[in-house]
Amino acid sequence: MRRGRVLPVLTLVAAVASTIACQYGAPYNKPIKGGPVDKNAGSLASARKFLEGRWSLISFEVYPPGQQPIPLKGSGSLVYDEYSNLKMEIRTDAATAERLVAAGIPSKEGVITQEGRAVVDIQNRTLSYMIPGGAPIGAASGPLATNRPRYWQVEGNILTLTTKDDAGKTLSVGRWQKMQ
Repeated sequence: MRRGRVLPVLTLVAAVASTIACQYGAPYNKPIKGGPVDKNAGSLASARKFLEGRWSLISFEVYPPGQQPIPLKGSGSLVYDEYSNLKMEIRTDAATAERLVAAGIPSKEGVITQEGRAVVDIQNRTLSYMIPGGAPIGAASGPLATNRPRYWQVEGNILTLTTKDDAGKTLSVGRWQKMQ
């Protein structure tokens, strides 16, 4: 009979000991409280909030080296979500699509699509795509390649995104208006 009582008592002692050991054996880590997020004009948070939403294409020009500028005829949308995902889609006519392909900008049936996670750089005023397995920033690429940063400028509810070559010469300029 004694043997039958010893096993439950040992089990209870082991359970209590492991509870105490888990509770007091390891250091108690409290969450680290950060400072307040700067949401004032000019802050990263305010820039992300401003970009969030749907934008409609006003105009888009491509400046291929050694060629005449190519104004895109068509329509487009740009969507930036609360998770920093950026998707751009531009639809253009067949003649413009042919000129763009010759300038190093591929399209599928006149549709140019780019998407990825966007990193906002307040100091340099750039947006950069972060695409897993994509080319690194600064690698040789075409005028609209996702590894080229987009320099941004805001005037009212108009967003201008410009890509530049390695020497700083403008390769493309897109103007977008925020949709209400």
